[in-house]
Order: sequence, then C-alpha cells, then structure tokens
Amino acid sequence: MGKGEETRAAILDEALKIASRLGLEGLTIGSLADATGMSKSGLFAHFGSREDLQLAVLEHAAQRYGSKVFLPVLKIERGLPRLRALFERWLDWALESGLPGGCVMIAAAAEYDDRPGPIRDAVIENQNRGRAISEKAVRLAIEEGHLRADTDPEQIAFELLAIVLATHNYRRLLGDREARRRALTAFEQLVARHAATPKRALKTASR
Repeated sequence: MGKGEETRAAILDEALKIASRLGLEGLTIGSLADATGMSKSGLFAHFGSREDLQLAVLEHAAQRYGSKVFLPVLKIERGLPRLRALFERWLDWALESGLPGGCVMIAAAAEYDDRPGPIRDAVIENQNRGRAISEKAVRLAIEEGHLRADTDPEQIAFELLAIVLATHNYRRLLGDREARRRALTAFEQLVARHAATPKRALKTASR
C-alpha cells in the first residue's frame, strides 16, 4: 500500500468513527477536518464531495466487515460449521465492531431506507452482498447433508438477519447483556428445525 493509499485509509478510519457516532448524515468534510487535523481542501483532494466521502465510508465499512467476518470463515469446514461461524462473527461485528456507535451499515439502513439516491443504492448493494453470502453458506450446509434438501436458503438468510437486527436493538438500545446468548439460542433453534439428521448435524458441528 502506497503512502497516498495509507493516508486515505487512515482518513476513512476516522470518518467511520464519526459516522458510527453521528450517522452518515452527521459526517461532513468539516467534522472530518476537525477529527483529522487536515484542511478541508486537503480532504477534498481525496473526496470530491460529501456524498463521495459518505460512499467511500460505506465501502470502507464493507471491506472491514469482509476482513473480520467473511474471509476468516472460509477456512472453516463447509456446511453447518461454516454457517455457524459466519453467524457468530456477524453477530459479534454487529455488537462490537470496534466502532463507538456500532455497525455503520445497520445504522445506514435505517437512515436511508426511504431516501432514494446513490447512498441508499450503496446500502442496498452491501446488504444484498451480505444476503448472498448467507444464502451460499446455507446451500453448502444443504449440500453437505447438514440441512434438509427442502430448506429455503432465502428464508434462512431472512431469519438470520432478523436475529442480528433484534440482537443489535436489544444490546445497544435496551442494554440487554443476555442479547448475544439469546441470539445464539435462536440460531440453534433455527438450525434444528431444518436439520437433515439432527444427530449428524450435531456431531459435525461439534468437531
């Protein structure tokens, strides 16, 4: 990574912290200049507009998610073990992403759910990428014989997202310290309802 890329990455790290606390709408060239000690003109050299900055922050968040959640689970055994690892890492990212205000992508989904434009399009694209990853993990679990052949990957992906969002709400808004445990229980119950052979699925998952 060159010096220019390192500088841009460092700027985006700061921007991500601001967006986490204040939302993408709270992120401005001015607030970022104050946080980084850079001039506004210097920041404009990296990002041509506030919207370009917001889009870059979303992509930066997606890349961090990929490196912390998706890439590590590719080393896990295919099937239910990988699906479980994916869910646990996703859950931990949503609860403790290392950002002061939590996951930017979850917040952005609420901020821009009814505001057409490039940022909303980017939020949708990111969520669709995440959904595709979940669906693929479910399909692999079906192929490995851990889940029944009639299991609907889209339905499972829907329910996994629902669990993550509920956990985020209970933990960050309501302060429920048991939220993660409840989420893991919900995951196990979801898997059990679709297990091809419960004993085999349990044995495989415990390896």
